[in-house]
Amino acid sequence: MSLLSPPSPEPTTSMVPDLDEVSTKMAEICEGDALLCSVLAGWMDNASWAPLVASAITILLIVILGFVVRNIANRLITRVVGRAATRPVGRFRKGATTAGVDALLHERRKQRAETMGSVLKHVATIVILGTTLLTVLDRLTIPIAPLLTSVGILGVAIGFGAQELVKDFIAGMFMLLEDQYGVGDVIDAGTAVGTVEAVTLRITRLRDEDGRVWYVRNGTITRVGNESQGWSRAYMDVPVAYDSDITTVRVLLEHVAEEMWADAELREAAIVEQPQVFGVEQLSDSRLVFRVSVKTLPAKQGEVARELRLRIKSALDAAGVPMVAGA
Repeated sequence: MSLLSPPSPEPTTSMVPDLDEVSTKMAEICEGDALLCSVLAGWMDNASWAPLVASAITILLIVILGFVVRNIANRLITRVVGRAATRPVGRFRKGATTAGVDALLHERRKQRAETMGSVLKHVATIVILGTTLLTVLDRLTIPIAPLLTSVGILGVAIGFGAQELVKDFIAGMFMLLEDQYGVGDVIDAGTAVGTVEAVTLRITRLRDEDGRVWYVRNGTITRVGNESQGWSRAYMDVPVAYDSDITTVRVLLEHVAEEMWADAELREAAIVEQPQVFGVEQLSDSRLVFRVSVKTLPAKQGEVARELRLRIKSALDAAGVPMVAGA
């Protein structure tokens, strides 16, 4: 054998089945089950249906896969929202947050998480099912370019016709993401001032001091003053006669501040820091004005201010220091 001649190929087993063997096995099947044989024969006679059946099965699998993916996405979003809503609320100061404040903070976190979860679910559903629909249309050899163009034109038309609605939704989305305010907060929304009772992507519902309910569209809110975020401040201006002894009045006010801070019930329920006496805030030819300031828990400034006025009035009366009317 020459060294340059190629080696002879080894015998291999053919992957093509023997037609005689296949015919023999089919004949044996037909002898055992005539119904199955007739079904096979009918199928072989109508082989033109095979591509249609395959396409139908493919489309069915695409639709099922789309709904499965959507359900998985919704479950993941629900799980994340549940964890965010049930996460423990951090206390503002150890021993200072009451059960009512904890409940409001928890409700605020829960509503914010549920609203964001609802938005994410709708977005996921639109994206997943929209992709599924386009895939099915493409499988059916239906041109989707004109459809996408028509949908784009329709979307632009709806956008122009519903600008205020879109503006409200976008403003509500950013308001929730930035956590500008929540349920239980006392806010000044420009058009209305009151306590927030509900927050959605489109509107914010407020209740004012008279019990009147206001529905404010989020797109119309250009500024928000939140009196309940983090902490609040209560203060009182104390006007006394011009000839009053400054040191005596200051000592009296500082004594009131120390008493309030020493009150365990008041400190645990509303006060964050020890009250401060700022000294003479205003000076005129008829009076001196001292200012006392107290940092409080959110939405507790009114309660603390009333208690502060009562204690200052009692202390001044006991010391014989008269208060004078404003000029």
